[in-house]
Amino acid sequence: MRREDEFGFEKIIEVYDQKTGMQGVCAIHNTARGPGKGGIRMVPDVTTEEVMGLARAMTWKNAMADLPFGGAKSGIRADPRKLTPEQKEAHMRAFARKIKEIIPDLYIAGPDMNTTEKEMAQFADEIGTPKACTGKPHSVGGLPHELGSTGFGVAISARTAVEYSGKSLSGMTVAIEGFGNVGTFTMKFLTDWGAKVVAVSDSKGTIYDKGGLKYEDLLRIKAEKGTVTAAQGEKLDAAKLFELPVDILVPGARPDVINMNNVGNIKAKMIAEAANLPAKYDIEQVLMKKGVVVLPDFVANAGGVISSYCETMGWDSETMFKVVEGKIKNNTKTMLERTKDHDTRKAALDIAKERVADAMRNRGWMK
Repeated sequence: MRREDEFGFEKIIEVYDQKTGMQGVCAIHNTARGPGKGGIRMVPDVTTEEVMGLARAMTWKNAMADLPFGGAKSGIRADPRKLTPEQKEAHMRAFARKIKEIIPDLYIAGPDMNTTEKEMAQFADEIGTPKACTGKPHSVGGLPHELGSTGFGVAISARTAVEYSGKSLSGMTVAIEGFGNVGTFTMKFLTDWGAKVVAVSDSKGTIYDKGGLKYEDLLRIKAEKGTVTAAQGEKLDAAKLFELPVDILVPGARPDVINMNNVGNIKAKMIAEAANLPAKYDIEQVLMKKGVVVLPDFVANAGGVISSYCETMGWDSETMFKVVEGKIKNNTKTMLERTKDHDTRKAALDIAKERVADAMRNRGWMK
């Protein structure tokens, strides 16, 4: 049996559909705090081991967010670029049918890589209940992530950490990697609260202006030109964003962007991890030993999964933003209070494990 830690795995379900050729996997790591919550990704090279690792990460993310969810994740092995819309829908519906028996009592799905609110509507329709997943379109009772919950949460975490240190966010300089859903809303809220975003990057490069970039201008230019680098300012390589002299760095797109090649050149005093795994733990430790405040991904970017919880409760977007603010502010502060030797990730992980272990003991699953 595959058992990687004392917390799980509870179920690993590999499925195949003869008609569509769909291959998929659902990994449920731990359900002590509630049904496993995690998205469905659709990628051609997904593996069971990858999905297991992501499911475990969701256990800690949901526990640290203090939600009544466990940890789970799913993957469908397919290249969406080579599928027609009809074929993609057929794969999603086939996957839903194959795991229907565990939904929503043991697993609640959500959007992930290459799946959107449209696929979530199809998934819920196939299962026959809106409780099957979150991230659905507003028209079918959902709170789509397009509302900006993740970026809002990143901004809240950063503001909380700044204020915890006795400083003010007003006037602080920020560099943001990525200008998609997460990056745009992170910029919007940080700017609204007085910070000065001086650099933003996308796949075409980085735009840098010491005087500050305007949110509305970047939105318009990105829509018209397809890249933020068309804005007024100094144009740099995308990788240069991480080495700029800013107060707060927000890696918000790809994994491992802070690594052995550039960690020595990081000048930011705080890193708010909007993306998942933008730096490995040993790289984070290098930064933390220098006194850099690292806000780990599963703390800072939990706004999306908190929004998912609000959707399962049937709350509106206004309530959702209040809940995201309250939970991320509280969890960021709790993490910082528990942090020793600047190791914020260890502090957050310890808190998450304690919460899961407490639920397991209350259920009689462990002594």
